[in-house]
Amino acid sequence: MTAAQSIEPVDPSSLPNRAAAMRADGWRLMQICCTTVGPNFEILYSFANQLALKNLRATLPREGARLPSITGSYLCAFLYENEIHDLFGVAFDGLAIDFGGSLLKTRVKNPFAANATPA
Repeated sequence: MTAAQSIEPVDPSSLPNRAAAMRADGWRLMQICCTTVGPNFEILYSFANQLALKNLRATLPREGARLPSITGSYLCAFLYENEIHDLFGVAFDGLAIDFGGSLLKTRVKNPFAANATPA
C-alpha cells in the first residue's frame, strides 16, 4: 500500500492558521526542515495523519528571513524553529520558547546562511 503524500506551496504569513487547521483535523507535526535554493530559503513542514503525509512548503528570501512561529498550535515546533534560527538565521515571530540564538553552539554563526561569519 502506498500512502498519500502531497507538497503544497504556502504563503509564509498563512502558516499559523494552516498549522491550527491541521492540528484541529488531527494531523501531527513530524518535522520542519530548511534548505537553501538559490537566493531563497525553503522551509518544509511535514504532517502525518494515519498513513497520509502532507507537506507545506514556504519559500522566502534569505535576506532578512522571517516566519511566523507555529508553536501556538504545535509547541514541539520550538525545537525545530530554534535550530533553523541558529543554523540558517531565519527569525521566527511569536516563538513560544525562544533560545535567542543559543540552542546550538557552532563555531560559525548561522553556518548554513548566505553570509556565515565566525561566532
